[in-house]
Amino acid sequence: MAFGVAEGGVRTCVGARGHACPVRAVVPGRSTGVRCEECARLDRAHSVAADTVADDPRPYHVYLAWFGPGMVKVGITAVERGSARLLEQGAVCFGWLGAGPLMAARRTEEVLRAALRVPDRIPYADKRAVRSALPGSAEERAAEVAELHARAVALPGLPESLTPEPCRVVDHVEAFGLAELPAAVGEVTELVAGGGIGGRLLAAAGPDLHLETESGVIVLDTRLMRGWGLVAADGGVSVPVRRHRGAEIAQDGLF
Repeated sequence: MAFGVAEGGVRTCVGARGHACPVRAVVPGRSTGVRCEECARLDRAHSVAADTVADDPRPYHVYLAWFGPGMVKVGITAVERGSARLLEQGAVCFGWLGAGPLMAARRTEEVLRAALRVPDRIPYADKRAVRSALPGSAEERAAEVAELHARAVALPGLPESLTPEPCRVVDHVEAFGLAELPAAVGEVTELVAGGGIGGRLLAAAGPDLHLETESGVIVLDTRLMRGWGLVAADGGVSVPVRRHRGAEIAQDGLF
């Protein structure tokens, strides 16, 4: 599987809320947001994640997501989306805590953050760092989610309108291709006009592709691809790559 960027192209804003950017603004190569300032403002103005929507009538799930040892987060997603949000984030495994109105789901998040110190965000760099060293069995991977679920449902102060759900942990290791995944030697920091990266796809977790290249396993965050005009690449690595500490990369070009 290979990826490339059209020769002489520029990266342009992807717009917001289904609308193209009216000025086709140029955006930085290192940005994962892929929006100019005006389009980003419009997108946030209608975002549940940004806490700018308080009257969404849809029911929401509260979930507990595990990304590696010691890395469990709480979050919410519309019930109608199923597990799509967990796949998008690259959750190695997850379990539902309960479901209810948006404000009840938000309140539950706050209670868990305050009472159990559960974060609502985990950096992608931290997620990537542990993917090649995950516990071998689904039971081991599920243990922290199950333990946190038991503590969470016992908390006082959870909203009455949130309907608790039993702990049933879903594992994504096979879906993502993470079993026996080799450690990555680096990650792409940006795409550039005329540059490319080619390799064999080993795993895909959230936005990250783990590619086996002649330089070793390199992670490509597909959010960096948005806004570019893409063409097929012949192979090799000719985009900027950040080398992981202690890893050696055979450098082909723009490193």
